[in-house]
Amino acid sequence: MNEFLEKFHAEAGRALLDRETELEQSLCCFVAGGNLLIEDTPGVGKTTLVKAMARLLGLDFKRVQFTNDLLPADIVGSQIFDSARQTFSFHPGPIFAQLVLGDELNRASPRTQSAALQAMDEHEVTIEGRTYPLPEPFFFVGTQNPHEQVGTALLPESQVDRFLMRIELGVPGRGTQRKLLERDRLRTQSVAFDFTTLRPLSTPEELLGWQRQAAGVHVAEPVGEYILDLFEYAAARGWLLSPRAGLGLQRAAQARAFLRRRPHVIPDDVQAVFLPVVTHRLAQFAPNRGSAREAGEMGRTVLEGVRVP
Repeated sequence: MNEFLEKFHAEAGRALLDRETELEQSLCCFVAGGNLLIEDTPGVGKTTLVKAMARLLGLDFKRVQFTNDLLPADIVGSQIFDSARQTFSFHPGPIFAQLVLGDELNRASPRTQSAALQAMDEHEVTIEGRTYPLPEPFFFVGTQNPHEQVGTALLPESQVDRFLMRIELGVPGRGTQRKLLERDRLRTQSVAFDFTTLRPLSTPEELLGWQRQAAGVHVAEPVGEYILDLFEYAAARGWLLSPRAGLGLQRAAQARAFLRRRPHVIPDDVQAVFLPVVTHRLAQFAPNRGSAREAGEMGRTVLEGVRVP
């Protein structure tokens, strides 16, 4: 695993500069078997990160650009009448891929946003009474712009809760932007980065195996109690987190321990994934509802208020 991570960061660094933390968090989310939400302003590399992840993990990738006129059938597919055979046949939508990017998720209508709910939770979709399984492994990555921007709407809590982790990239610092400018000047062509030059470092079968191994990472009782203490501390302040969030926190901590080649979870693992797991869930309780910044401060308050075992 150490050799894989070294190659992973080296290859990903060709497409994304100085994003090691965000790449590790995304990989942790996938190994935990969860869906990922990336929230940030346009142009900081959200789509680039997802496309690089798909290529490096050897996953079949499809992208859906969410707009206000997008329909659920544009995502899951529909039954189309075949005049030659006089029958209806199912034409699958882009949701039938191993890694699906829902770009600018919060620009679509609530009806369209909800089309992905069953896929995110059950890895299958039901169309006109018939259920179709999705390929495994299946991951849904949603990107969204900050809700303060024009043309956006808050995602419903039921959908937000189905994202295991939320990350943000942030505007790169001066040093990173200098590297970006220098790399751009050295380009030999005017097109964007060629993702086909990234060599796959794993297969879907290997990723499924990693998920099974991560699920077997030992969680000692004191660590489990620490997770419960964090959630009780939040609940005492009126910040109620769902049982799905608790399970997700444990699975994400197990995935981080697995990636670091540890057979057991330590409190550092829980702390490292706590904010990505709970921030988007705490946003509904923020004074300025939906504010990621305020939700992050709430999450840090919980971490600082609970004794580490």
